[in-house]
Amino acid sequence: MSQALNIFGRFLAMNAAAMVVAGAPALGHPTIDVAASNWQFTPATITIPIGEPTTLRLTSTGGVHGIQSKDLGIQATTIAPGTFITVTFTPKKAGTYKVNCSIFCGAGHPNMALTIVVK
Repeated sequence: MSQALNIFGRFLAMNAAAMVVAGAPALGHPTIDVAASNWQFTPATITIPIGEPTTLRLTSTGGVHGIQSKDLGIQATTIAPGTFITVTFTPKKAGTYKVNCSIFCGAGHPNMALTIVVK
């Protein structure tokens, strides 16, 4: 019995380490880092699970930007250089959502979008 517990303990330790490396928060839901710059989001496309809370950890590497999506339940959020802001939301419907920058940021602003795929 103690050998089985030892193996199970090692399994839990390995999976906990993998979650930390992947950036999973203590709450157990996905956290995705997104950087805004003139005139793009990096990554440009993210995939998240339907019906589960997801946290976006947002920062800007240049200029002030913003996101907002009524369809996804993302409140108006300003993304400023050198700071991190988190937004947690729970997508209710599968689909592909294009979330445009919500704060005018110059010539490339109309094409600046984050694509969120909900599966």
